[in-house]
Amino acid sequence: MLGDWLRRKHSECGVDTNKTKLSQLRSKYAEKPWNETLQLVRRCMDKSKTDSRSSPLYLRCLGRIHEALNVSSLTAMVSRLEMIAKQRGLGSHRSPTETTYYLTSDMFYLEVLLLPGGGVEDVKVAHHGEAPVSWEALLTLLRSKRFEDFSMKLDCFSSLYNIRGDNETKIKIYTALQHLEKDLVKISQLPRPLIDHDLHVDTILNGRIGKVTLRREGNPLSIKYYISPYDQLTENADAECNSGQAALVTAGASDSTHRLQMTCLIQRPPIINTDGLPVFSPLDSVTSEILPACFFLRLQPPLPMFSSFIRKMHQITEMTMYETDLQWLPFPWLLATSLEESSCFDSLAGEDAHFFVPLPDNQMHSYVLAGDVWGIAALKGALVHNIPFTHPAHVPMLLELLRHQAAINTLLSSIVTHHRPCQGSEPDLHCEVLPESESSFSVSFPLPDPGCLGVLLVNLKDSRQITSRLFTLCSKYSSIDEYITRVLKRCMSIPLVMRAICRRLAQSSYLDVAASTSAAGNSEHAPAPAACLYMADSGADAPCAPSVDSEAVHTSPPSAMISQSASVLDSNCMPASPVCSYFVMSLPAAQSAAGANTESLANPYPGTHVGVLQPWSASNPLGI
Repeated sequence: MLGDWLRRKHSECGVDTNKTKLSQLRSKYAEKPWNETLQLVRRCMDKSKTDSRSSPLYLRCLGRIHEALNVSSLTAMVSRLEMIAKQRGLGSHRSPTETTYYLTSDMFYLEVLLLPGGGVEDVKVAHHGEAPVSWEALLTLLRSKRFEDFSMKLDCFSSLYNIRGDNETKIKIYTALQHLEKDLVKISQLPRPLIDHDLHVDTILNGRIGKVTLRREGNPLSIKYYISPYDQLTENADAECNSGQAALVTAGASDSTHRLQMTCLIQRPPIINTDGLPVFSPLDSVTSEILPACFFLRLQPPLPMFSSFIRKMHQITEMTMYETDLQWLPFPWLLATSLEESSCFDSLAGEDAHFFVPLPDNQMHSYVLAGDVWGIAALKGALVHNIPFTHPAHVPMLLELLRHQAAINTLLSSIVTHHRPCQGSEPDLHCEVLPESESSFSVSFPLPDPGCLGVLLVNLKDSRQITSRLFTLCSKYSSIDEYITRVLKRCMSIPLVMRAICRRLAQSSYLDVAASTSAAGNSEHAPAPAACLYMADSGADAPCAPSVDSEAVHTSPPSAMISQSASVLDSNCMPASPVCSYFVMSLPAAQSAAGANTESLANPYPGTHVGVLQPWSASNPLGI
């Protein structure tokens, strides 16, 4: 029985059974009871190898044997912890009282308090020079005997302090990290005016370095620097949900040496410069040391970034971003990959990205991103995981860039989806999204008036200064730019903004026609045009349009210009359901059937397929 089991385990581990002594073991223990054999196996497993560099094959086989045994005693628990320590390259030993087991490294140690029956009383972690603190997550994993998850979490934690060098060098690097954390906390506590009514959201979006969470339970210091409106709703609905963009502050090895702080660089009391940031003490031989390491912002989750933003970070830190390891892709493709929506490219023709976004009231928008425009080298990007830096003054500037990029990603991600319409259904609105720069883009779409097209220009100067401008040939639509910008900032979603624009434009057309027909004195008998047969929702879509700030109006239209001649479409190619919902108007009863108007309603949005927006491509720009 034991021989069969060992032969099976050796086979799984890749050991040649012909070279083992299974036949000898089988004959020797054939007549011995199973309990005696089991005790012998346990004694052999409890013996530690003198060579700490155990072979992977030995560790793999020993690990599988441990998995097959039930942990129901103190000895079994100690054996399992010793096995995990060997797998993760950590040291281990028991206390003299044999009630505590330690897993150690140069930067930290783990203290496991054991019970006589093999249970776990507590798990504590202690960094170098600090008192141990309880770690609830690891305690829960050990009590539930989820050893594999315990091992993986321990490995993730130790990887945060993967620093090459001798013990003295590692201690100095960790000391530098501790002083960096103190400076970052001081920056976050500097007084500032409140911009958003929600203190939590205001700290994340407008704080000098976002919302800082101190290092605890083995987790490094973290900074939450961006949260979208959708994430805000998610957090409000679920208090335990932790959404948004964050960065972990850690230290790690570097290919070259850098001067790192050995003391806090912010004076007491802090001196504030014109930018609202503290003045730092210079790095010299007294306040710093040259070490083969640097600090890192580990992005959680990784952030897709334009190549221009990555170059700006390099200019701030004067450190390379290991660009050779980055995979450069057209930005829409990169966004879809990071959002795990890469399947939406399976059915694309050519290099264009075509997305369908479902909306409430059974509406659906179509968005096209031309591959030849978005695929140029200047608009390619990469997925950034780690950002190296060497000074606390770098962090506020880096986080501003990260916020800026996160705001751009939030808007573009709102149109990236794997949704595919049912066969025979047509989108209610066709749009084409073209880049104007790395921080601005345009959305081209058909207007309610037949033969008119519009272009919405969205510009993000930074994560807080977001503006929009609607370019049309119709002057009556020029007074809603402020309204569009207000909606854009509130939802940070292109489809929702486009729906709000369509509703406001339809309202404007309806009010103009109603006023003209009333002045003519025949409003009771005049048929309402199709573009006016729509009632917008109440609330944000109120009939009155806000006034426009003259200083905020753009002076130049986007590159996706409007051509009236190119916007005339065939009415036979209308989509099945318009973008705006119709309602039935009450009219006086006609005196006779001959006087009734039996003409079918015209579609207010004469847009069909992608080819309609062909004149706006970068290869064929048209002027107004």
